[in-house]
Amino acid sequence: MKLSYFALLIACSTSVALADQISMKDGDRITGDIVKKDGATLTVKSKNFGTVTLKWDDVANVKTDSPVNVSTADGKTVKANIETQDGKIQVSAPAAQSVAPTEIVALRNDAEQKAYERLVHPGLLDLWAINGSFGIAGAKGNAKTSTFTTPITFARISNTSKTTAYFNSIRSTATVNGVNAQTAQAIRGGWGYGHNITKRIFGNTFNDYEYDKFQSLDLRVVAGGGLGYQFWARDTSRLSVVAGGAWNRESFAATGSRDAFVRNSAEVYWGDDYTLKMNSRTNLTQGFRMFNNLTNTGAYRMNFDITATTQLTRWLNWGVSLSDRFLSNPVPGRQKNDFLYSTSLGFSWAR
Repeated sequence: MKLSYFALLIACSTSVALADQISMKDGDRITGDIVKKDGATLTVKSKNFGTVTLKWDDVANVKTDSPVNVSTADGKTVKANIETQDGKIQVSAPAAQSVAPTEIVALRNDAEQKAYERLVHPGLLDLWAINGSFGIAGAKGNAKTSTFTTPITFARISNTSKTTAYFNSIRSTATVNGVNAQTAQAIRGGWGYGHNITKRIFGNTFNDYEYDKFQSLDLRVVAGGGLGYQFWARDTSRLSVVAGGAWNRESFAATGSRDAFVRNSAEVYWGDDYTLKMNSRTNLTQGFRMFNNLTNTGAYRMNFDITATTQLTRWLNWGVSLSDRFLSNPVPGRQKNDFLYSTSLGFSWAR
């Protein structure tokens, strides 16, 4: 009996010893495994309280039982045990060093380090997230209608760059008293790319395409680029603003007595990009652009897009998409504003 109790005591003592130890400035002590230190917070998977997040400035002492990946202010990353001694952190790497706590940029376990390196040096097919849906709606009776929509978005976000693409179309017809008419037909698509210049400032370029039968728009092609500023990039949300210049070519079809014509113009633009993880299943993406015409002063365009996607299963989702285009100088007889909206079941894929 005594032998069994003694063995149990040794096992418990060993389990406590084989763990990272974090002592707080208020006297609290946490035992567990360091997951990561990112910015001003330290995440620990504790033995008694689950995963907890601590303020790095509130940590008095830290000691790891197994090596962690340590990134310091000089840009180096080593895998080593660390221990606080005399107010500094001793890093027991092949070349031992002593650094101030403020010089520790990041701490990561092996899983977090692998995820971080994937963000820094992603493969060609890594980090892509695709959300799309195909919506069909209709009626049959006194009136026969059918509507088909296809909103799809692509995004690839790494630590240094962001690539996006989108496609949205709507086609709608109605038959009343034997008379068939098309009520909507529009296609919008494009891509964008941004690359970090500094931690907050990035360069960006984009290319947009648009067709709208009922605005007599055969094709709009826009190419531009500029700079952006990232206000914040958190786990649940990102907000950035952009501004720059663009070239716009608009080709309009002939209507009535008016011949087809083409407009070319230089533009300056500004706007924002916002993403929000509303909960564990729902994500929202919003983008706005204002294009001020430099060739025809006083004319302008506005683009606004917003999409909310809720994950129902691993690959099935429900989405709501709104897309608005405003043109201050449309073809005579056409309205200035075109608004597309759709809701449907869709798919999601991430790598």
